[in-house]
Amino acid sequence: MTDLTEAQRKYLRGLGHRLQPLARVGNAGLSESFVAELDRALAHHELVKIRVPSGGDREGRDASIADLVTRLGATLVAKIGHVAVLYRRNATAPRITLPAA
Repeated sequence: MTDLTEAQRKYLRGLGHRLQPLARVGNAGLSESFVAELDRALAHHELVKIRVPSGGDREGRDASIADLVTRLGATLVAKIGHVAVLYRRNATAPRITLPAA
């Protein structure tokens, strides 16, 4: 997990705003295959937007997002309704240059 300054979060939120949701948590929840696919997407793109339907359960949705962030070692950049934007820097070949801290 990366500690980001507010300026860096704002920058990433701006980049994430233009993204379409890359993945959607289905009825199976956070299956191992879903987490593995999202892990590969984060390794390649660094910033991904996902859709997490709640089924009317806000606490369940928030718990799923928190679990996903922990399992992926990512940072939650933004969460609006059913949509979350996650960031994880690629240590070997970074694609996104963050503003200075």
